[in-house]
Amino acid sequence: MIHGPHRRGLRLLSGVGGAEIAKAALSVPGSGGFQPKSRKTSVFLVVMCILNGLTLGAVLFIVASGLTLSFSLMRVVNLSHGAFYLCGGFTGLTVYKISGSWVLGLLAAGSLVSILALVEERFFLRWARGNDLIETLVSLSIAILISDLVLVIWTGYPRNIEIPAVLSGAVDLPGIGMPYPLFRLFTLGLAVALGLGLLLFLKKTNTGILIRAGVDNFHMVAAMGFNVKRLFTLVFVLSGFLAGMAGVIGGTSWMLQVGEDWRILTLTLIVIIIGGMGSLGGTVLGALITGVISEFSKAYVPEFSLFFLFLPVAVILSIRPQGLFGRGRV
Repeated sequence: MIHGPHRRGLRLLSGVGGAEIAKAALSVPGSGGFQPKSRKTSVFLVVMCILNGLTLGAVLFIVASGLTLSFSLMRVVNLSHGAFYLCGGFTGLTVYKISGSWVLGLLAAGSLVSILALVEERFFLRWARGNDLIETLVSLSIAILISDLVLVIWTGYPRNIEIPAVLSGAVDLPGIGMPYPLFRLFTLGLAVALGLGLLLFLKKTNTGILIRAGVDNFHMVAAMGFNVKRLFTLVFVLSGFLAGMAGVIGGTSWMLQVGEDWRILTLTLIVIIIGGMGSLGGTVLGALITGVISEFSKAYVPEFSLFFLFLPVAVILSIRPQGLFGRGRV
């Protein structure tokens, strides 16, 4: 029987989706299980929580980076963003099974969800522009419709996207000597690359500069003669594309199941509240804080995981309502 921190270690191992890690940890000769020294166990748990938190934070950053821009620019809480994530994940799963290409599934998921985002913005949200209640109800209705369609098409059984052969297995982390899934390290690298790409896009291109100006004061941008409607559509489509890609990445790391869309939406809104609307740097920090707190709380105090997840939200809202890097509404 395994007790205490050893049991938590096994729970973390099963949660990362790396069979190689579990085998390595359980292959102590004559031990009957994973029974390292107490100090090593504590270090192992801390390192695993940090790595899992960074991985979760990377996926949350990809989801939240597009939503925070559309949120701050259009002043609408898009409650269908979690459904975009779920739809993208199942779409990528289907394309991957048919084509055998994980990258093609990733791009197909982003493309399909961006089309859904385009339809939602052009035909449903645009006519309700300025009415916050109607916009919220419309996005909520679309989220429920997409969730039901996912349930009808892919049924309610949990699914998992198979890790590509080139990214399967685990690698020993230098200086630590602990194996960790290669795909999760790839997720971290992909999130960093997407973040740098978004930063260059917002800083160096005319469209990106226009988006940043619209985030600060979109009324002034409209008064200067720029096509604000086209800008809204572009940002909303970009937001959908990133959410669809994140669905494939999250579905490969964890599970795809009905209901996951609301969990991801909740975590994404927590990221935006912590980091601040319209701030890419704030989104990075918010995603890291949310991911690490989520993993540590689930490992050590699972019965209080939601309490610790929402605790920084309550503190930040009481001290700085616009978020750590938000500049307030103009």
